[in-house]
Amino acid sequence: MTTLDDRRPTPEAPAPVAEPAATVEVSFVTSPEQYRHWRLSVDGEIATLTLDVDEDGGLVPGYELKMNSYDLGVDIELHDAVQRLRFEHPEVKAVVVTSGKERMFCAGANIRMLAASPHSWKVNFCKFTNETRNGIEDASRSSGLPFLAAVNGTAAGGGYELALACEQIVLVDDNSSAVSLPEVPLLGVLPGTGGLTRVVDKRGVRRDLADVFSTTAEGVRGEKAVQWRLVDAVVKARDFDAEVARRAAELAAGSTRPGAGAQGIALTPLRRETTDDGFGYEHVRVVLDRDSGTATVTVLGPSAVPASVEELQAQGDRGWFLAMTRQLDDAILHLRSNEQSIGTWLLRTEGDPATAAASDEFLLGARGHWLVDELIGFYKRTVKRLDTTSRSLFALIEPGSCFVGALAEIALAADRQYMLDGQFEDDERPLPPAVIRLNAFTTGLLPMGNDLTRLQVRFLGSAQELAAAEAAAGRDLLAADADALGLVTAAPDDIDWDDEVRLAIEERASFSPDALTGMEANLRFAGRETPETKVFGRLTAWQNWIFQRPNAAGPDGALRRYGTGKRADYDRKRV
Repeated sequence: MTTLDDRRPTPEAPAPVAEPAATVEVSFVTSPEQYRHWRLSVDGEIATLTLDVDEDGGLVPGYELKMNSYDLGVDIELHDAVQRLRFEHPEVKAVVVTSGKERMFCAGANIRMLAASPHSWKVNFCKFTNETRNGIEDASRSSGLPFLAAVNGTAAGGGYELALACEQIVLVDDNSSAVSLPEVPLLGVLPGTGGLTRVVDKRGVRRDLADVFSTTAEGVRGEKAVQWRLVDAVVKARDFDAEVARRAAELAAGSTRPGAGAQGIALTPLRRETTDDGFGYEHVRVVLDRDSGTATVTVLGPSAVPASVEELQAQGDRGWFLAMTRQLDDAILHLRSNEQSIGTWLLRTEGDPATAAASDEFLLGARGHWLVDELIGFYKRTVKRLDTTSRSLFALIEPGSCFVGALAEIALAADRQYMLDGQFEDDERPLPPAVIRLNAFTTGLLPMGNDLTRLQVRFLGSAQELAAAEAAAGRDLLAADADALGLVTAAPDDIDWDDEVRLAIEERASFSPDALTGMEANLRFAGRETPETKVFGRLTAWQNWIFQRPNAAGPDGALRRYGTGKRADYDRKRV
């Protein structure tokens, strides 16, 4: 994930910029009229996303986004644009991603930003960028919305990784434009947003050629890029626009999107209200306890169910399922970036299980309608954010909760599940005992990044236990039933509940957060490996480590010396 910005030698290393994490509260809320780096245009069935980065539009001061290089702010806009294409523009059947700069598609992540940023900022930046690239691929795979990269100039590092996320890549043949992954030779780090994985797993580049490509700073251009499968076509500049238009029309013709006449849903700005002890939205509340290092995230279940898809569509982004998902997604991103010392998230729900079940039944019965499918897909991606979040996740299943179907996935995404057996006897108005209910959402509709359901991962070692859990779908399971089926970690009664939960939280807070992050990431993705788990597991783990090594980030490391005319001073030992 590299940039080739500003190679002019300077007498000394670039001056450090302000540390982003220390000075900026990151907001993931934006809209097209606020974009500084992207232009979104729609012409019938074809949309065009044009990257034209404002050099002075960095998320924090201290660096210039030269040569269409990007930082987190650029990716926040891209994520928003992809979401809007999915929900606001069902008439669009293909998307062209291109550049507004001459002879430069994208130079990747801004090196001066990376060199000066604290480790946590770099990691969260790479994670969000990975999720955004995965979202592009998911749009092609799940929504019938293919993306075409019109690479009208050099694509380096993260710029080429952006192109790799698209279904097709067309490279201009102008004797200078190339694709490259120069992180290893120039910066001493790795392509951080899936480049290595997508080159071999997605595009089928031969391993030895991929080795040569990933260690050749200048990259590959022309027919060789086609022969090595790095791009799908190279086209002379005079024919470039016509070939891109032809391929986009061909992709649109094969799309399953509804097309002309379909009415989209406008995504209005989210409203987050901040309080002394946390923040909240209409359907999601977050309470922070800095002394214990916990965030209690409560999702409020539906109060009513639409009578028809037409009513659902008329509700727009005020409808419960879409509004709740947007709010939960924003809460996860906000906590990740702005509350890094809050190490344990307590996941709760509140609501009527019967209404939650009815909401699920409505959505399941309306599958096949583009809006319903987009709603389910958005929720799937949001729960995946929990899987890849480096926090300890404990689900608290109590009376008054509604862990049913789709919402039960929140509990199954947690590292542990505590379910109260019975009721809290000191409640003035006792609520019915807590239940869990499984349905099609938990048995197949919301897979993890390894393409397995969370139930399949949970019972990886026992087909018999998996079958028993799946056979219980559709029934309200009390604590004893859920415990017997292995759906919860513990089912204490009212007498033991407070102590058991408190001790679990206190124990977690006593451990090394670094060790917990590594442990949780390993345990969550049991089973088969996929390109997505490689990106979030293997690649992210190595990049995490490499970003902290002196060879990359030290005073004489490659990130610090890039652009100075001096070579990095590497410690040559391999460990």
